[in-house]
Amino acid sequence: MITAVDGVDGIAMQVFRHSDKIPFELRGAVIAIGNFDGIHRGHQEIITKASRLAQELGAPLGVLTFEPHPRSVFQPDCEPFRLTPFRLKVRLIEALGVDVLFAIPFDLGFAGKSAEQFVNEILVEALGVRYIVVGDNFRFGKGRAGDMALLENMGRTAGFGATSVELLVSESEEAFSSSLVRTHLKDGNPTRAALLLGRYWEIEGRIQEGQKKGRTIGFPTANIALGETLHPAYGVYAVRAGIESERDIAWYDGVANLGLRPTVDGKVPLLEVHLFDFAEDIYGSHMRVALV
Repeated sequence: MITAVDGVDGIAMQVFRHSDKIPFELRGAVIAIGNFDGIHRGHQEIITKASRLAQELGAPLGVLTFEPHPRSVFQPDCEPFRLTPFRLKVRLIEALGVDVLFAIPFDLGFAGKSAEQFVNEILVEALGVRYIVVGDNFRFGKGRAGDMALLENMGRTAGFGATSVELLVSESEEAFSSSLVRTHLKDGNPTRAALLLGRYWEIEGRIQEGQKKGRTIGFPTANIALGETLHPAYGVYAVRAGIESERDIAWYDGVANLGLRPTVDGKVPLLEVHLFDFAEDIYGSHMRVALV
């Protein structure tokens, strides 16, 4: 069990990176299953449905997801696409009131498991699930052969229930989907992305010590590498930046340039954040930057 994940302090939700040795009190949970990249409003509805069922049944509320994202396993050379790296995903899922997160390691060996193996080995034997909640487009197992009908049929034999949540659309008739959020961000439209997410989209990371040239012109910046995070449209953004401490996070207004460091002849995409009316030394701190 891990209660502080990859440097994430203050996590009350229990997090497991493997499905073996699950404590008895966490078996019989109601579990929402999915990749949940972005934790957009559609994902939130799935987890909310699971939460209502958990309350009715007096059972723990769990989320089961896969790490790394299956797309990065099947397409290892693809461009960065993740909306929520694991560290931030943990924060967002915990904020929804989830008791336990199962982050199952995903590799080609795991991808070769049949849908029936996944249900029997993970859901039944390892987790002893009581109820499963998924999106109505959820597919799983080798060749994506598993679907809602299979979950319902196997559940009747194994003793768990299963239900799905229909694909939802926003007020502007856009489907809540991670792919559409990515499209809006790459088009330079964080507002439309935020309407699907239910919050501003964030880039997070450790603040790097750069060349400090911004200080010489009265414009010091905190620099964050994008890493595996999606690269949205390059440009200048109004931002809200949160600097994490052990148990808290302090938010500040600012402006950020996202790009190839044009003033320093850089080649690697970098987010350079300038905070208004701020003069503290924060090198090495962890920062969350919301594109407004």
